[in-house]
Amino acid sequence: MAHAMEADYLVVGAGAAGMAFVDALISHDPEARVVLADRRAGAGGHWLDVYPFVRLHQASEFYGVASTPLGTGRLQTEGPEAGLHERATGAEITAYYAKVLADRLLASDRVAFYPGHEHMGGGTLRSLDTGKSVDVRVRRRVVDARYLSPDIPATTPPPFAVDDGARVVPVGTMPSLELGGMPDRWVVVGSGKTATDACIWLLAQDVDPDAICWVRPRDPWMLNRAVIQPDPAIFLGMAADLLGAAAEAASPDDLFLRLEDRGIVLRIDRSVTPTMAKTPTLAQWERDELRTIENVVRLGHIRRAEPDRIVLDRGEVVTGRGSVIVHCAAPGLRYPLLIPIWGETITLQPIRTGFPCFGAALAGFVEATRRDDPEKNALCPPTPYSNTPADWMAMQVLGNRASLSFGAVPEIRAWANTTVLNPSRIGPGDMDRADVADAVTRLKRNAPAGVARMAQFAGLGA
Repeated sequence: MAHAMEADYLVVGAGAAGMAFVDALISHDPEARVVLADRRAGAGGHWLDVYPFVRLHQASEFYGVASTPLGTGRLQTEGPEAGLHERATGAEITAYYAKVLADRLLASDRVAFYPGHEHMGGGTLRSLDTGKSVDVRVRRRVVDARYLSPDIPATTPPPFAVDDGARVVPVGTMPSLELGGMPDRWVVVGSGKTATDACIWLLAQDVDPDAICWVRPRDPWMLNRAVIQPDPAIFLGMAADLLGAAAEAASPDDLFLRLEDRGIVLRIDRSVTPTMAKTPTLAQWERDELRTIENVVRLGHIRRAEPDRIVLDRGEVVTGRGSVIVHCAAPGLRYPLLIPIWGETITLQPIRTGFPCFGAALAGFVEATRRDDPEKNALCPPTPYSNTPADWMAMQVLGNRASLSFGAVPEIRAWANTTVLNPSRIGPGDMDRADVADAVTRLKRNAPAGVARMAQFAGLGA
């Protein structure tokens, strides 16, 4: 017999998006009752499966739920990132979500959590352990918080054939290999944040850079972490500089070179024009460390791993027997079609460029305070993740348009300025700062021409 219950919302997915949505929803709708379900055994989504040395790539304050800051908001006082805001480790993030679930959501007596359950459609959940069903009579809406769930190496097999005898491991198992003695040669496969983390970890273990072969199908542009900080003078100043550069740019590549000159983006190899532009941040010290790895293979994607070689799109590379191939090549971000957030189902997607937790919390706030779906969709149009430089410009343009939409509503603007998840927040203590006023003035001056030029590059209409 299926267990039956009622709730206003069935939220499928207890990762970053689902948790931020539910937190904001129950904060601003005192009547809302929620069933939160996830296939995993706890809250936190993909953070429950990440590699042990992972660290949030952005400041902790930008991540999590609106009611409960992640971390203490402190500045780092030592190490290569002294002066930058703290970044939580994977263990700190999973502990944070467990605490938010217990002390905030469940303690409200308005949220019921069903771990280890998959969504079968409609209001039906099924236990992955017992096979028993839970039927939820949903009074308002099902919320899909998994639409953009990332694919990570721990749960995604390598996207290439692996012959017998080839030693291919997901990035998360690297520390365990130390127990049997560090391998003599490493082959890191991937171009994004996970691959850069793997390389930085190896170098921190005193692995000789010449013992690392980095298969990098595409070179990435990454954001300079120093300018993605929860200080409005820094963040809004960066945005003003970005838009000023865009207004002057003659082409997409020219724009990124101008952004590099302004210290907004970084690339590992200055002799290569990157073709990948996603949203992770990178510190300048990390870039400098990564530049010590000179054996970079740019022959496309791996098609087959053999015991002593790898076969790629445009050639082969001898790796030698005993080499460890580190799988960092999961797709990561997903790029499905953007759809209206409010439809038959609420489908969570980013709204503000590059900050999914803020977008999910914003959707929760708007759901709690507005009743008309067309109005909600007009206020909060979704913004895509980026992959290429043109995508990145489209993301910037659409994110800017979304910010203008929801920011035009005084109630939403006031809420947005209370949550540290919002990178553009100007708090009460910042109102009279001269550096903040200067950043805002430059931002307003540069925005029209900068957004118009990026829209042109991205092939978007006015």
